[in-house]
Amino acid sequence: MSQNRKNNVAEKLNRRSFVKTTGLATGALMTSSLPMNAMGYVAGNQKLKLALVGCGGRGTGAAVQALTADTDVELVAMADAFQDRLENSLNAIIEHFDGERKINVKEKNRFVGFDAYTKAIDLADVVILTTPPGFRPLHFEYAIAQDKHVFMEKPVATDPAGVRRVLKNAKIAKEKNLNVVVGLQRHYQKKYHRLYEQVQNGAIGQIVSGQVYWNSRGVWVRPRTPEQTEMEYQMRNWYYFNWLCGDHILEQHIHNIDVANWFIGEYPASAQGMGGRQTRNGKDHGEIYDHHFVEFTYPSGAVISSQCRHQEGCFARVDEVFQGSKGGIVTGSGVISDLEGNTLLNTKKEGDPNPYQVEHDKLFASIRNKEVIADAENGAKSTLTAIMGRMATYSGQTITWEQALNSDLSLIPENPTWDSNPPTVPDADGRYPIPMPGVTKFV
Repeated sequence: MSQNRKNNVAEKLNRRSFVKTTGLATGALMTSSLPMNAMGYVAGNQKLKLALVGCGGRGTGAAVQALTADTDVELVAMADAFQDRLENSLNAIIEHFDGERKINVKEKNRFVGFDAYTKAIDLADVVILTTPPGFRPLHFEYAIAQDKHVFMEKPVATDPAGVRRVLKNAKIAKEKNLNVVVGLQRHYQKKYHRLYEQVQNGAIGQIVSGQVYWNSRGVWVRPRTPEQTEMEYQMRNWYYFNWLCGDHILEQHIHNIDVANWFIGEYPASAQGMGGRQTRNGKDHGEIYDHHFVEFTYPSGAVISSQCRHQEGCFARVDEVFQGSKGGIVTGSGVISDLEGNTLLNTKKEGDPNPYQVEHDKLFASIRNKEVIADAENGAKSTLTAIMGRMATYSGQTITWEQALNSDLSLIPENPTWDSNPPTVPDADGRYPIPMPGVTKFV
C-alpha cells in the first residue's frame, strides 16, 4: 500500500471492503506470557477505553482499525493541535461504522492544542499516537508514565535525542508489562514472515547485499493562508520540516530500511550517501530533500543500497531486494530464487491479510491474553538508522552508529505555542535554509 493510500484510508472508508481484508497473520511476534498480577494485564471481558492523539488520516484509520479489532473497545477521547482536524476525524469514524458501533467521545473529551495529549491519554487504557513524529517521544513518555498500552506510528522520533528518549521508555514499558506496537506493519504481514522464516532457515545463505526503495511522486502541499502564524503554517505542512517530519527518508523510507535491519538481523555500523532537491524546491517545500541515496554497511559486512525519491515522471518502486550467498529475495513479488534464478518459493499466491488491521488485532489480543508486544526498541533503532542516513546525505560525511546515537542534535522546541518561532524560519524572500553537503555539519 502506498503512503498516499495509507494516509487516505480513513477519509472514505467502506466498511464492507474494509472488513473483508481483515484477519490475523501468522508468524512469531515479540510476545511473552505474563503472570496474572502483571501491571499491563486487563481482564478478558473488561471494556477498554481508547484515546486517539493525532487526528489526521493515519490516526483516523488507526482508530477505526483499533475499534474493529476488539468489540469491547470504546473510543472515549481525542486530541489534536487543530479543532477542524479533530472534528473531521470524529465524523469520519462515526460515518465508517454507520451506527453499528457507538462512538462515545463527549464534547468535553475533545482536546485541542499542544498540551491536549495529556488530557486524552489520562482518560484511556490504550492510546494511539499518530501526531507528526517530532512529538512522538514526548507523547510516548507520558503514556508509559501513565501505564497505558500504546500503538504509535513510525517513525518514533526525528532526532537522536528523541530516539534516546524512546529507548529509555521502551525499557520502562517492558518493566511495566505494557504492550507497545509500532506501525512498521511489515512485521505484521504474512508474506514478510514467510520470507523471513526462509532467511532464518538458510534458504539464501548469509545476506551480503541488498537494495531497498521508496521511489514515488511525493505527497501533498497545503498552501499558506494570510492569517497563519509561522508555527501554524509549519504544523499544517509538517511533512516539509525536519523538526516535525525528519525528511521522507525517515517518514516513509523507514519501512524499507527497517526490513533490511530485520532480515539481516542487525543495525548498520555506518552510512554514507548523497542527496538534494532538484524538482521539489519551491518556497512551499520547506527544508527537506526530494532524493536520497545511502549505503548502509552492517557489522557482518553486508551493504544495503538505499534510495528514496519524490520526483514526478521517474522510476517508481517501493520494495526490498536481498542477495545472499546461496540465492536472493524480492519481497514485492514474494519470490525466493537460487543463484541460477530458479524460483524456490513464491508466496504471492498465499494471500495476505491487511497488515494495518493485523497490528491492531495483535495488540488487543495480546492485552487480553496477558502477553506483551515490545516493538518500541526496534522502532527506535530503525528510526535512528534512517536518521543516520539523513545525516550522511545532508553532511556528505560517513556517519557511524555511535556518532548518530550519541549526537546532541535535538530539533524539538520546548513548550511550543502558536506564537513562538519554530526551529527553522524563512528568510525575507520566504525560503528556508537547505542542508548543503560539504557545508552542513554533522551534529
